[in-house]
Amino acid sequence: MIATRNSAIRQLLPAVLALFGTAATFAVTATPVRAADSNAYYSVTLAAPVAKPAKLMLGDVLWSCAGDTCSAGADTARPVVVCTKLAAKVGTINKFATPKGELAAEEMARCNTPKA
Repeated sequence: MIATRNSAIRQLLPAVLALFGTAATFAVTATPVRAADSNAYYSVTLAAPVAKPAKLMLGDVLWSCAGDTCSAGADTARPVVVCTKLAAKVGTINKFATPKGELAAEEMARCNTPKA
């Protein structure tokens, strides 16, 4: 009787360990979309306010815009590239800042130049 019970446990143990391993791996690798409201990395001032508060998904970054301001979490692209993508969706941007500082005038000109 005890030998039968030990045999069943030995057969189930690898399956249970595999299940826990899969769940742990999924929990570690599944990263949520970076929310704009918490830990905002980008701070933007628009030339013209948006008509109504909006959430925009650009790449894997969620932007939150209300009035003449937008904010979002960090992206892996250079700030001027991120600025250009946002300007294409919301219009002219007056100020684009990160914790490292604001974009220079030359970069702001590139940001607001429509792509052909």
